[in-house]
Amino acid sequence: MPDLSLIPNEPGSYQYKDSDGNIIYVGKAKDLKKRVSSYFNRTLHDKKTQALVKSIASIDFIVTGSEVEALILENNLIKRYQPRYNIDLKDSKSYAYIRMTGDEYPTVTIARKKDDSGEYFGPFVSAKERDYVLSVIKKTFKLRSCRKLPKRPCLRAHIETCSAPCTNRITKEEYLAQAKKASAVLKGNTKEIIRALEDEMKTFSANLEFEKAMLCRDQIAALKHLADRQHIEQKKVTDEDVINYAERDGRIYLMLFSVWKGCLAEKQEFVFDAGEDVSESIEEFIIQYYSENEPPSELILPEAVSDAVGEFLTRRKEKKVTVTVPQKGDKKILLDLVAHNVATIFFGGESKVKELGKRLHLPEEPQVIECFDISHLSGTAMVGSMVQFRYGKPDKSNYRRFRIKTVDKIDDFASIAEVVKRRYLRLKNEGEELPDLIIIDGGKGQLSYAKASLDEIGVKIPIISVAKREEEIFVPGFSYPLPMKRSEKASLFIQEIRDEAHRFAITYNRLLRSKEISDDN
Repeated sequence: MPDLSLIPNEPGSYQYKDSDGNIIYVGKAKDLKKRVSSYFNRTLHDKKTQALVKSIASIDFIVTGSEVEALILENNLIKRYQPRYNIDLKDSKSYAYIRMTGDEYPTVTIARKKDDSGEYFGPFVSAKERDYVLSVIKKTFKLRSCRKLPKRPCLRAHIETCSAPCTNRITKEEYLAQAKKASAVLKGNTKEIIRALEDEMKTFSANLEFEKAMLCRDQIAALKHLADRQHIEQKKVTDEDVINYAERDGRIYLMLFSVWKGCLAEKQEFVFDAGEDVSESIEEFIIQYYSENEPPSELILPEAVSDAVGEFLTRRKEKKVTVTVPQKGDKKILLDLVAHNVATIFFGGESKVKELGKRLHLPEEPQVIECFDISHLSGTAMVGSMVQFRYGKPDKSNYRRFRIKTVDKIDDFASIAEVVKRRYLRLKNEGEELPDLIIIDGGKGQLSYAKASLDEIGVKIPIISVAKREEEIFVPGFSYPLPMKRSEKASLFIQEIRDEAHRFAITYNRLLRSKEISDDN
């Protein structure tokens, strides 16, 4: 079962992936952890959900600013990736917007498709709320709803919910001023109208007109919702990339959100070594990434880059690329959202790292963990694989695979001894960083051989092994496994790392062709 400890109790969208890394289901939740956990805690699932759960190899997620944003993001991701377990939603219509036309006397209507004319506000995931907000806007600002100006006043004019420009009751300038106010409210600038409605509500309450007071209360609630701006989808005609990062222990943890025509459509994660100057490392990343990928119309960053970078992007795209460092507003909120995802996704696993160090009585928290697995290739040759976890997350740039060189038969013990010796003798000779903990997939025998290899080359690193059948954890010098329950947080973390090493080993042939994985000779 995938480790759920990294998933936060926050709103967002979750994506289930199969063993090939394909997205097979996209969902949304007010509380990501509760929702995702429900898939694995319940036993009374229907057959379709049972099949889905069995296919889940890994879980990805994007934290959003609100439940509304999670709903919109879910819709965008389903349309983009067409997951096979989201059949019912693939062809669903987009959420509706409120549209203000660009007519001489603008009108407000409902629209599902966005074109270049008029202004669009939303989208609204609740049809009831959308209709109510539209009604409030019409009544408050007395905007017309007819497609064409009639020759005589309609019913709305008679009940005074329309200013009736068709009868010249209002000048064009006065009508456009009202339309401008309505636009401001729909953009989230609701304070003025809310204050007016609050005054009306107090007056109605004082006059014991409670039904009218309740109507004002509902209108205020509807307009306040519009102030909860949705950072996931906005009416734009340009594409944006948003980059934010964190630097820790000489490494940069970077996340890139791609926003296509206002829709957050893709999230990418990168981890790489930081140079002496972090800002230069970021500029190098930007140049390398956009040398292979189409630059956006606008690049949003947490700090300024050199003019040369902007010029490079413009030449690469063959038209102007704007580099923005926002200090406030929607772009700053979106930049902060990416930063929040960096902290949650890259470093959210630190609690289980701390717990593992505590349960194993390690001198330091095991921030860097390496795990080895030996497997048969086509039932004949032996191959080794190693995965690395850093701050509780897989660091795939440091995955390694080994062709066994000194063992000419199926021998797990001798094979694990060889790969452990090769790995750490090389790191020792090159003065490279050593891990804080080694995990061996196997029992006491494999552990004994691996420990002997470390002793032979004079390397002291805490080492344990985990046996598959009972998930028993062994340490050198003890005949019996540690008294640790399989369901404990530390044990689940060890199992997660071991399972990832096993997955990496059994997909050996496929991974050999991956450019991200390098030989460790």
